[in-house]
Parts: sequence; C-alpha cells; structure tokens
Amino acid sequence: MYRSAAKRLMPAFYRRHQDAISSIRTLAADHPTRFMTSPATGNIPDQKNPIPVNPIPPSSNPTDSTASSSWKEEERTRYQETDEKSSSRTKRPKAHYKDEEARVLSASLSHVLRLGWTETAMIAGARDIGVSPSIVGSFPRKEAALVEYFMDECLERLINIIESRNDLKNLIPSEGVAKLVRIRLEMQTPYISKWPQALSIQAQPLNVPTSFKQRAMLVDEIWHAVGDDANEIDWYVKRTVLGGIYSTTELYMLTDSSPDFRDTWEFLDARTKDAFDLKKTAQEAQRLAEAVSAGMGGSLQGFMKRVFTG
Repeated sequence: MYRSAAKRLMPAFYRRHQDAISSIRTLAADHPTRFMTSPATGNIPDQKNPIPVNPIPPSSNPTDSTASSSWKEEERTRYQETDEKSSSRTKRPKAHYKDEEARVLSASLSHVLRLGWTETAMIAGARDIGVSPSIVGSFPRKEAALVEYFMDECLERLINIIESRNDLKNLIPSEGVAKLVRIRLEMQTPYISKWPQALSIQAQPLNVPTSFKQRAMLVDEIWHAVGDDANEIDWYVKRTVLGGIYSTTELYMLTDSSPDFRDTWEFLDARTKDAFDLKKTAQEAQRLAEAVSAGMGGSLQGFMKRVFTG
C-alpha cells in the first residue's frame, strides 16, 4: 500500500494552481524570524562596516523621492530575504527538555521495538534510569515528544556526519542529495516496523507544526551541505522538491522487503535523477510546487510562512 502510494505521489505533483509560487515569493518579507538561536550569517553586512538597512541611493536629484522610496523598499526586502534564508539553518525546532526528561526519552527508544511509540515505552525508559514514571506526565503530548526527540537526534547525527566526512563534499549535488537522504533514512531502519505508527503520530493536528518544522530543517541542511546557493523562488522550490522526494522514499521503504532496502535506494536514486534532470523545465518545477500545495490541502504557503519566516 505504502509503496503504491509513493509511486503515485511523484507523477501526481504535476498539476494545478498557477498562483501558488508567486505567493511564496513574498513570504520571507512578511514576518520576522522567531526560531533563530544564533546570529544570521551570509551576505548581511557585518558590525565593523555596517550598511544602513535603508541606504539612500546616490542621486543628485532631490525631487526624485518616489524612485528613492521604491529603491529603499526593494533594498529592505532584499536584505530581509537574504537574512532569513541564510539564517534558516540556525532555526532549530528542537524542544528544550530538562536533562532528566531528555534522559528518559533517550532510554525510551530502546523499548520502541517492543512497545511502540507509546507512553508505556516512556514509562519503561524512566524506570531504566531510576526515575519515577510520573515524569511522563510532564510531557504534554507524550508519544509525540518521543517521536520528535528521535527526529531531532537524527538531524544532529546527520549534521555531525556532514561536518566530519570529507568524501561527501566531493560529490556532485545530485549524488550528494541522494546520499544524504539515504543516510538519514537509514537511521530509521531499526524502527521500520514501528514507523507507520510514528508517521500517524506526526500527522495528528497538534503535532503537524513541529513535524513540518523538523522536516523543513532536514531538507535545508541537506541542500546547504551540497552547496546550494539558490536565490528567491528557487530557494523555496528546491526545498519543496526535496521534501517530496524524502517523503515518498520514506513511504516506499515501509513495505520494501528487498535485501538492505535495495529497492528503496533505487527508487530514491531515480527520483533524485528526475529532480536534477536538466531537461526538466522551470515550468515543470513550478507545477510540482503548486501540486504539493494542492495535495497538502493548500497548506504549503502556511508551512513556508511558519517555518522559514516565523
């Protein structure tokens, strides 16, 4: 069932809604960031040689106030968009648990295969480290906290791999993307029999915002690792496309019985090749993003707005 769904999802992307992409272009300028944990980096002026946010354009004509105002507004938007794009990698949706709570969640993972992503597994984890099971009551969303903790840990592990393995830096972008998606999905293989339950938990209305944020941070890290320097709309389109590749591959592997998930990795390589095929036109990429928006119930714009612009 999952494999058939994954195969149908990618062709189904190429449909509807011609105005979706143009709406995304304005998202970065609408709201300030709120998930930043460190100063933004990139093409933002440094403190030693500050450049005014609203620089005055060089002009000897003092009557050209309309053109000047328009120019300043464009510059403000450009700086703000650059700031939010370059700082997206520093916006971690990771929950800040107390040390004891983090230890409970970590210990609970060893019980997931037997007990699932459940409150029972969390209670067992608490007992393993000598903590009263009543601590589980401090987690407002119980099972969701366990899944989200696992997702955060996997992201941190992936970042460490990216930073420590020089061989990944020598791959061409298409190979790098496929390799990093595979590395990340392989982290889920020990829990593959219980992963449908995890996906179900992530899909619950209260948990969807955090799930979106975690996946957004994941695809952003992968694009950054392969040297992505996209600007404006391409920045959003690339992350939408990679999010689709990741999710369909994740679904495909749920019913893959081939040795070491061989069929899943072939599926991933094929989808990645399609995405990087130079014969794919910009219009097709636009239709892909629009179809994702339609398939998600029109939530793509809200998703981008919440995750990347706060």
